[in-house]
Amino acid sequence: MNAISRIIPAEPAIETRFAIEGMHCAGCIARIEGAVGRLAGVAGARVNFGAHLIVVQHVSSVSTDTLRETIEALGFPAHIMRECETATVHDESRGLMKALAVAGFAAMNVMLLSVAVWSGAEGATRDLFHWLSALIALPAIAYAGRPFFTSAWRVLKHGHTNMDVPISIGVVLTTAMSLYETATGGAHAYFDGAIMLLFFLLAGRFLDSMMRARAADGVAALLERVPAEAQVLRPDGSTEMRAAADIAPGMRVLVAAGERIGVDGVVEAGEAHVDRALVTGESVPERVTPGATVLAGTIDLDAPLTVRVTAVGTQTVIAEIARLMESAGQGKSRYVRIADRAARLYAPAVHSLAALSFIGWMLAGAGLHESVMIAVAVLIITCPCALGLAVPIAQVVAAGALMRAGILIKDGSALERLAEIDTTLFDKTGTITLAGLTALDGLPDDPVERAALLALAQASRHPLSRALRDALGSAPVRTTIATAIVEHPGLGIEAVVDGKTARLGRPDWIGATATGVEVTTAFRWGENPARLIRFADVMRADAPAVMAQLDAMGLAPLMLSGDRLEAVAALATRIGIIGVANLSPADKFAFIDRQAALGKRVLMVGDGLNDGPALKRAHVAMAPATASDVGQLAADLVFFGDRLGAVPIAIRAARRTMHVVRQNFVLAIGYNVLAVPLAMAGMVTPLIAALAMSGSSLLVVANAMRLRGAAR
Repeated sequence: MNAISRIIPAEPAIETRFAIEGMHCAGCIARIEGAVGRLAGVAGARVNFGAHLIVVQHVSSVSTDTLRETIEALGFPAHIMRECETATVHDESRGLMKALAVAGFAAMNVMLLSVAVWSGAEGATRDLFHWLSALIALPAIAYAGRPFFTSAWRVLKHGHTNMDVPISIGVVLTTAMSLYETATGGAHAYFDGAIMLLFFLLAGRFLDSMMRARAADGVAALLERVPAEAQVLRPDGSTEMRAAADIAPGMRVLVAAGERIGVDGVVEAGEAHVDRALVTGESVPERVTPGATVLAGTIDLDAPLTVRVTAVGTQTVIAEIARLMESAGQGKSRYVRIADRAARLYAPAVHSLAALSFIGWMLAGAGLHESVMIAVAVLIITCPCALGLAVPIAQVVAAGALMRAGILIKDGSALERLAEIDTTLFDKTGTITLAGLTALDGLPDDPVERAALLALAQASRHPLSRALRDALGSAPVRTTIATAIVEHPGLGIEAVVDGKTARLGRPDWIGATATGVEVTTAFRWGENPARLIRFADVMRADAPAVMAQLDAMGLAPLMLSGDRLEAVAALATRIGIIGVANLSPADKFAFIDRQAALGKRVLMVGDGLNDGPALKRAHVAMAPATASDVGQLAADLVFFGDRLGAVPIAIRAARRTMHVVRQNFVLAIGYNVLAVPLAMAGMVTPLIAALAMSGSSLLVVANAMRLRGAAR
């Protein structure tokens, strides 16, 4: 899935995205990228297999109709995607789920009827069971086989082939021969083999579709962080609510305290604290004054602002983050799974073997019926079920073991990619440290004064106030109530508590001296001296030990953070690794992109919205269960609990899993080496071929079960 890059004239390139239907293997991707990339005027064509789309860079003289027709000429329906539209596969997933349910129901009933035939039923009884099986199987095969039949017909119409072609031929021939045997009173019918084959293949395709749906949801969840409308300030001083699409740069918008900002812009009036965790990932809000930049998706915490719009909609920073996440998904799509690579040779090989068997037996005088039955047996016995199960069954068993250890795997290929990593990168806040801040010292000992501080903290939405509530809530505090509460924008909160004036906020406003680099707030109640309260991140207890383990495994841990240099350097020293500070989401993305260009395979562990693009761009990504929705959706693995030890546990489990996967491939290939000659020699009936195919799958499953202890 390498992008096709070409040298084109100086005419500026534009980018067009197409949603594509019907891609199911690496061969599909290679054909699409190759055909589009060879067009004159196309600078690059890159398929995102996960989202089922292609991004094409081309000059304006290459029409989008030409691009779409080129894709559809290969047998893949395509349509242009609008700016910031996210590809979705939910409809495909629902269709596959219905087909899977029909195939499963039919398979169970046909197998029950087949038991009687296998037990020795003969004559009219056997014929009755065959007809009952046909009545159940024929409509089920017609419905459940549509994803394969439709895909096969599309590519065959355009002179191509894919994995669905031999599957469709095998199912159709098996069904047709079974119907012929039933109509002529034959001893054998293979409806059970045909419907079971469809069931297994649909299960794999449904799981793949669900994983792609989750990936698309990650980008959609990020875009939902931006309000759909904003309050625009008219020249005469009045206001009106407008949809984001109707707001243009240069307009002024009003942002109320507590609102999420809907545009990128510059503050014209007002002072407030803004929660910028979307961009920096840090818990400490930033104070903004006239002239400061604010971004869409961030939150105005404590005072109204007037903002002059500089960007809106698709031009905002958060929209760029969404594009980076989608772009990163395309990068990850270059990874071709082992099963897909092997499957690229499957279709032509199976067609050739079945055709040779048919022709050979016809020339040998076996007759049409027997020759067709032998060819069908070859098609069935070479079904790629064991090959297709080699990777997913090992992943499923290992995923179960990791789940019991508190690690959730969201992407079926995550373990495969995790086993290949050679570099580990960690976000700071919420990853190496726990989410939020904790008060280190400066809290009053006197219960009356503690009650006054708690009353003020409960009246504020500031993140430091939340940290104070948590700290004071860990010990008994006398209940009291704050009255006459006044928010001073950019300064803090003032109230009357037990008849005395109390203030909580900026140290210089209250009369305390801050130390400079530390996160602090100050509190004064009545005539009592001002108290300086210091805050700090809480490091996960096992962080130093985990970093040492990863270093011993040759995985070179490194910390990337949007926080201040001083805070990053201090934590990096404590855990014994190198830290890089003041990084934006685009900076983190670019850092990982450079590592990938050097041939590094990166594990990114992060938690916030700002980590979304980096998590998507990394070779594989992990996030704690406390991560934001976007962070969890972008990650391949999610771990629970307060310990980082889940990271080395998952890596060791991934390496064991891939060892078993390689063994499974040897078993699956070995089965075909032994079984195919027997089928071509006419020594295997279609029924025996179906049983042998199932037996090879069971062998692969049994080997994978050894991974139940992979997380130990």
